[in-house]
Amino acid sequence: MSARDLSVLLSVILIIAMLIIPFPSWMLSILIIINISLALIVLLTTMNIQEPLQFSIFPSLLLLLTLYRLALNVSTTRSILSEGDAGTVVDTFGTFVVGGNVVVGLVVFLILVVIQFVVITKGSERVSEVAARFTLDAMPGKQMSIDADLNAGLISEHTAKSRREKIAKEADFYGAMDGASKFVKGDAIAGIIIVFINMLFGIVIGMTQLGLSFGESAQKFTLLTVGDGIVSQIPALLIATATGIVVTRAASEGNLGADITAQLFAYPQMLYVAGGTILLLGIFTPIGPLLTAPIALLLIVGGYFIHQSQKKEDMVVEETEEEVVTDELRSPESVVNLLSVDPIEFEFGYGLIPLADSKQGGDLLDRIVMIRRQLALELGIVIPVVRIRDNIQLQPNEYRLKIKGNEVARGELLLDHYLAMSPGMEDDSIEGIDTIEPSFGLAAKWISEEKKDEAEMYGYTVVDPPSVVSTHITEKIKQHAHELLGRQETKQLVDHLRETSPILIEEVTPTPLSIGDVQKVLAKLLKENVSIRNLPIIFETLADYGKMSADTELLTEYVRQALSKQITSQYALGNESFKVVTLAGRVEKLIADHIQQTDHGNFLSLDPNISVEIVQRVGEQMEQFAGYEQTPILLCSPAVRMYVKQLLERYLPQIPVLSYNELESSVEVQSIGVVNVEG
Repeated sequence: MSARDLSVLLSVILIIAMLIIPFPSWMLSILIIINISLALIVLLTTMNIQEPLQFSIFPSLLLLLTLYRLALNVSTTRSILSEGDAGTVVDTFGTFVVGGNVVVGLVVFLILVVIQFVVITKGSERVSEVAARFTLDAMPGKQMSIDADLNAGLISEHTAKSRREKIAKEADFYGAMDGASKFVKGDAIAGIIIVFINMLFGIVIGMTQLGLSFGESAQKFTLLTVGDGIVSQIPALLIATATGIVVTRAASEGNLGADITAQLFAYPQMLYVAGGTILLLGIFTPIGPLLTAPIALLLIVGGYFIHQSQKKEDMVVEETEEEVVTDELRSPESVVNLLSVDPIEFEFGYGLIPLADSKQGGDLLDRIVMIRRQLALELGIVIPVVRIRDNIQLQPNEYRLKIKGNEVARGELLLDHYLAMSPGMEDDSIEGIDTIEPSFGLAAKWISEEKKDEAEMYGYTVVDPPSVVSTHITEKIKQHAHELLGRQETKQLVDHLRETSPILIEEVTPTPLSIGDVQKVLAKLLKENVSIRNLPIIFETLADYGKMSADTELLTEYVRQALSKQITSQYALGNESFKVVTLAGRVEKLIADHIQQTDHGNFLSLDPNISVEIVQRVGEQMEQFAGYEQTPILLCSPAVRMYVKQLLERYLPQIPVLSYNELESSVEVQSIGVVNVEG
């Protein structure tokens, strides 16, 4: 057992002994001084805590101190009634403090009792009861908040456990304080009863046993009783005050002294007002300025110095903040932050600010939200948030789109004009500024609002500048969607599908295919403008063929064939037949014979002259589609489709390349051209 534990046990034994064994008067004086000291220490401690749980032992300590004080009352009562003496301390409080006047002593004692019982104890009891009730009512909400933060990953399991323990301790503490406040109330009542018992029986004992007259007996025992009562009530008042401080203490960043000075004098100008009011009170009333002027001067001077001190503190804070910012700029972490690249950035010159400013009627932000929703439905991926900012380095009416830090589009808008796209025949009667439509490269004109109706009458397609830029953004994001799909984004898609098809995910990843393999397949689909929204079919195919081959190029071909209905409907216009250009059998054999197989995958190794000739022949055949509304399609066998696409994507990226297995058998295919080569 440690010395601390032993001292507490001996103290409790001493309290019990005081109730039974008569103590000499000199020892009672020492115990009374210790009682006052303990009460003062408790009061000062409660003033320096920042939150009640820092003094969580207070309810138990309050019970022990109350029992100690009552045991002292019993001992002093025994000493007064049996010996007519209770020690130097009691005698001093009965003669020196109240001047030996019985009436004054009784009045002082009664005032102390009223202050403690009616004011402090009653208020502390009520606050303890309300705090305990509110703390218990708030527990479920606090627990739910902790669980929500834990599920969101904002806090760790250890932090959540600590916060739960703190909530439980708060509930226990305020519940204990609700009961402990009853000790203080009972102590005040007991103090009053003990005083009257001492006075009554003291007078009787003095007259019957000591042979004193009524006046002498009343004078002697009343002074001793009043002294004992005041000695007892002072520490009781300190403990009651400490109880009130604990239960009324709200969470703060400092102790009670710091909070009072910081918050009471937070507005030094109010000290000027208070000082002026006190000064006027002395001038216009009989009180006189002699009494009020020093106090008023003290308030005004204090307000001035506090005001100056606050200015210096504000300057120091500003300098500290500037130093922190400078240090952050100099620190390695600030350089690391510069390495992050936004997935999508849209920058514009200052002349296009009204596009993004809602106060000026701009709806670009709303359009971006709709673009993200539209592309999620069309492509099956969640497009990252588009960072929109102005850039003074651009021309006033210029804008540009960046993906992964690289510029992919640039254009120019005239906000007070409309873009009119030609129906195929130029009409010189429509005046405007010649330009090129940025999304599809069509010839167009910027026309004024007055010419809008006339242009529509001549068959022009007229669109406003916000629609032009939003269409441009949409098409470019579609074109580069495969660059936006990384492993992290793929993991999110996999987790989303896992909620409905957990068995399917288990058969695909992490074996036989990693998240990186799945990402490569999905990115290849997006690169050829194939939506990956139908993830269940994609993963069903990967589950079937992933065990046979880990070649992502080959797996992509299997997935495309599984998505034949989707691909067919994507390029079919109603019930019309497919008008396609096919590869001659000689060309397909030529390509198939030059496929090189390696450990790292297969690739096409054609003679450069033959490659150029194939690309030229495909381009010539596709020119025949100029008169058709249908998207030009190059059709070939499944064995060479991906190699043909690789050959064409650098020079003719806009041409879809499909295999026979990617078209539904119910669709009629009409060949309007054949690609052949010489030699």
